[in-house]
Amino acid sequence: MDLAKHWRLNAQRYRLEGQRHAATGEVRFPPVADAGEGWEPYALRGTGTLFSFSVVRQAPEGYEQPYYILGMIALDDGPVVTAQLTDCNPEQASIGMPVEMVTRKLRDLGEDGLLVYGYKFRPRLGL
Repeated sequence: MDLAKHWRLNAQRYRLEGQRHAATGEVRFPPVADAGEGWEPYALRGTGTLFSFSVVRQAPEGYEQPYYILGMIALDDGPVVTAQLTDCNPEQASIGMPVEMVTRKLRDLGEDGLLVYGYKFRPRLGL
């Protein structure tokens, strides 16, 4: 991975920053580089519900886990994002489950020593 590209994606990976249109209130994620007039940065709340999910039982090389859960999250702000679920096993995951964003390690790029962090979702705590 290109280190410069990694830094350019910091806002969306660590703060789940999308864009909101000032006039219409429409929210989108990920942000578009050439957004056009009226679009401004917008920090998504990071909460939503599990819209759909699948269990990937043959994880790519370099993953520490033998499997992982990949979900589509319907964010409370509107957009739907695809992300890995964490802190739960496949038997605990269910459609409509409230979830919240957390920042976790995504990949270890080995020789470069670069650890890539980003957003994942876990079952919402405190409900």
